[in-house]
Amino acid sequence: MEIINAIILGLVQGLTEFLPVSSSAHIRIVGAFLGTGEDPGARFTAIIQIGTELAVILYFWKDITRIIGAWCKALVGKIPRNDPDAKMGWLIILGSIPIVVLGLLFKDDIETTFRSLWFTAITLIVFGIILGVADWFGKKNLTLKNLSYGHGLIYGLAQALALIPGVSRSGGTITAGLALGYSRAAAARYAFLLAIPAVLGAGGYQVYKAFTEVSQVAEPFGALATVIATIVSFVVGLVVIVFFMNYISKKSFMPFVIYRVVLGLVLFALLGMGVLSPYGN
Repeated sequence: MEIINAIILGLVQGLTEFLPVSSSAHIRIVGAFLGTGEDPGARFTAIIQIGTELAVILYFWKDITRIIGAWCKALVGKIPRNDPDAKMGWLIILGSIPIVVLGLLFKDDIETTFRSLWFTAITLIVFGIILGVADWFGKKNLTLKNLSYGHGLIYGLAQALALIPGVSRSGGTITAGLALGYSRAAAARYAFLLAIPAVLGAGGYQVYKAFTEVSQVAEPFGALATVIATIVSFVVGLVVIVFFMNYISKKSFMPFVIYRVVLGLVLFALLGMGVLSPYGN
């Protein structure tokens, strides 16, 4: 049963990581309905996100290798430091700083308090509405060529909010981009590139902890189940990212806004009726 539950959660992760609906919220909610109703945990969630991030790396492989190559060449003076790809390298580094700092500062809260389903319900609704407002009123006339270091830092702060399940990593950063005036495609592209160091770093840290620390609480999923869930999330995520990048070039985020608000309200109702426990069993 553990393997089946892991496959289900890997599928959920792959389906929701790139959509602005919060994959961690869905892992948290779906996990509450599986087996004993326990929270799958911050460790399991962070590790299986590696799968979807590998899908991002594969999808943006040419961009990533070009950016890394240009950044390294600019660093040793072989190309101008203001080269667009070299600058993008620095922007990704700058934008990654907030989530690293806040992740370390609020590590205990992220793994405990912030995983309350009450928090998840609130953030689903509030940040869903903010996404809708940004998408409706954003000018959408800027491209990644217009991305400044100030805007990169704002993106990074928005990404850091995704430490709370329900905010959505892609949703938070895309919302920031839309509010700043970037097109939907540009906002999503930088959001996905920016997520690579954060997700791989968080997942790698949790893998390290799994091998070097004795957990104070029993983990719901073992190593094999976690690996299987990660593989499933990669395969499904690759399909979803192709769909999503095509979708946003033509249509608005309003369906996702409505979905977030409805899901948040349903979650409030389930918690209020005692069907779900805020922290699991």
